[in-house]
Amino acid sequence: MNREQSSPSSYHIPVMLQEAVEALAIRPDGIYVDCTLGGAGHTKAILSRLSPKGKLVAFDQDADAAKNLPEDARIIFVPHNFKHLSRFLKLHGIDCVDGVLADLGVSSHQFDEGSRGFSIRFEGPLDMRMDQRRELTAAEVVQTYSEQALQEMFSRYGEVTNAKTLAKHLVASRMASPIQTIGQLKAVLSSVVKGNPNKYLAQVFQALRIEVNDELGALKELLEQLPSVLCKHGRVAFITFHSLEDRLVKQFLRAGTWEQENENPFAIGAKEKVFQLVHKKPIEPKQEELKNNPRSRSAKLRVAERL
Repeated sequence: MNREQSSPSSYHIPVMLQEAVEALAIRPDGIYVDCTLGGAGHTKAILSRLSPKGKLVAFDQDADAAKNLPEDARIIFVPHNFKHLSRFLKLHGIDCVDGVLADLGVSSHQFDEGSRGFSIRFEGPLDMRMDQRRELTAAEVVQTYSEQALQEMFSRYGEVTNAKTLAKHLVASRMASPIQTIGQLKAVLSSVVKGNPNKYLAQVFQALRIEVNDELGALKELLEQLPSVLCKHGRVAFITFHSLEDRLVKQFLRAGTWEQENENPFAIGAKEKVFQLVHKKPIEPKQEELKNNPRSRSAKLRVAERL
């Protein structure tokens, strides 16, 4: 199939579609946000539950996603990263919203398009930019970061167990020959792979992708804006795909802040609670979905309501 002509359904299969949309407890006349338009699966499901008075603000920093935008007067499309949520809501005269849905991670389209450089399955440039307007590519990270910076990145974002060895090997290899493509990187990594090769490569690629797109920084910024952008009793639903994302979401939805709890027994006044968790434990995909969409296997859905 020519990926350029792919339909929204093949562009990206939305994970836990029904569960996520139902979790938002949609009010027909409400205003909702889809933080990642992608193939517009979640967007269309939300729109189907809105009345003519309802509104949906859809974000996506990837220019490829724009062609999946449904023709619907109720949609406001923002071709930028969701970390700019508050700014664009103000720009469109929206004081608060009734729900925010964030399906994090990489779309199927990004994984399946070899030229984007996200997948170990294809040859292509080491790019990995979700937003092609950004300057930093994965090749630039591999070519220019110091050994210490590479070690910290692979350890923190990829949880690579031999990050020190890997960083040292990369720096030595790039001095001999530039590392600009997926094939070149895989060839360099072949001598330091530890354990399952596919799993190891996936961890390395995840670390590079998170660094290039500042994924955790953007997620933190989004979370910090939720208390001020959500209306009272508005809901937020996050679909995460790895422990680093999930840890941030879990921590913020429980505490409503990054600040540590004050353990001083003499401190005056309890901290006001910001969110109420709708489910104590995250929702995970059902067996049927796991069978139909293997990429959903690591997904977790966390839902909270603004108090």
